[in-house]
Amino acid sequence: MRLLVVGKINGQLASAVKMAMAHGAKVQHVERADQATEQLRRGQGADLLMVDYNLDIAGLIAANEAERIFVPVVACGVDNDADKAAAAIRAGAKEFIPLPPEADLIAAVLSAVSDDERPMISADPSMKGVIQLADQVARSEASILITGESGVGKEVMARYLHGHSRRADKPFISVNCAAIPDNLLESELFGHEKGAFTGALARRIGKFEEADGGTLLLDEISEMDVRLQAKLLRAIQERVIDRVGGSRPVPVNIRIIATSNRDLAKSVAEGAFREDLLYRLNVVNLRLPSLRERPGDIAVLADHFVKKYAAANGVPVRPISTEARRALVSHRWAGNVRELENAMHRAVLLAVGSEIDVDAIRLPDGQPLDASASAGAAVGDAGPAARAAQAADAVSRAFVGQTVAAMEKTLILDTLSHCLGNRTHAANILGISIRTLRNKLNEYADEGTAIPAPQSGVATGHAA
Repeated sequence: MRLLVVGKINGQLASAVKMAMAHGAKVQHVERADQATEQLRRGQGADLLMVDYNLDIAGLIAANEAERIFVPVVACGVDNDADKAAAAIRAGAKEFIPLPPEADLIAAVLSAVSDDERPMISADPSMKGVIQLADQVARSEASILITGESGVGKEVMARYLHGHSRRADKPFISVNCAAIPDNLLESELFGHEKGAFTGALARRIGKFEEADGGTLLLDEISEMDVRLQAKLLRAIQERVIDRVGGSRPVPVNIRIIATSNRDLAKSVAEGAFREDLLYRLNVVNLRLPSLRERPGDIAVLADHFVKKYAAANGVPVRPISTEARRALVSHRWAGNVRELENAMHRAVLLAVGSEIDVDAIRLPDGQPLDASASAGAAVGDAGPAARAAQAADAVSRAFVGQTVAAMEKTLILDTLSHCLGNRTHAANILGISIRTLRNKLNEYADEGTAIPAPQSGVATGHAA
């Protein structure tokens, strides 16, 4: 966790810095907002900015975004001025921390931003075998391709590999190739020189240089445009990169880890992914099994999430009842570990009494976890032919009279809600690229349709 503190250090802010360091944050400091942007531009990255609310927070965020730098901001202040705190939130700060700080608040803010506290937890033999292979190759310099369905923990595995590598004390930099538009991804990865394009007011260091000496995770590599793949291949082979608008190559020393929830061999056959790049990335393949394939992990992961979210929300740690454990193990978990984590977070908040019972474990739509099983049991009294006829009739009644566009919209939004708003998983189920999905969601949002927010199932007015 890399924290950049922006503002003049006084006793109260120094206390906040010490608390952050005690929770494992690596802290850097500048006094002015423009210095913060300059430091980020030079590749001295940060996961979070803690900014004095007397500074121009809106200007800082705008300056960063103009340079294509997106780092969350929390505001802090020593005199607890409610108007200034509200203004900071309106300017784009995610949170306000009153100074002198409370240790629990500092810990909660750092935990909310950082992905570092995601331990590798497993009790199932199928997953333990993958971890054993990961331990064998972690200290090597080999490129590693991590594959598996959305939500199985590919980034957690990538961080595990980095933490057990010889580069563990160097940066771990993650880039989601699916989340960044094609016209921005090249600059994000390789950086740019001043004047390389409109708005490039100064040189900016890209993620390759920012990760120098450490590990670069290319998340959802299958979504990278094939034209950019050629430049990536050269960077991996030659260990040099070319900044956008640059005139000379820049040497880099990094280890590459990539993830994909798609069949890259199939993408190669379709011409959407370079075969030579696949060979370079896939020196070692770690396929993470779905949660359905490792039922022995469900209970231990559920217990971990209960402890995690009880601490985060300041509520007692309740044990999971025997009946609830049976329901957890029997559920299909289409969203894998991510879906289980969200369900246990809700359960921690909804539980009453001395245990977390089955009624507290709810689906995103508020239905009990075993509701789908109960519905299935009711229909199950009929024979297979009758159930098929009922299903076909229901589908016909739902779609007759609708246009193809309306049917497509319903299918996309229902799938997105089922996936808790996760765009990558929904696109995978629908069999379309995440960019196609994003374009459809933007179209629906422009029409005024509420779009499920990522990883929540809560509707928003934009595609995100």
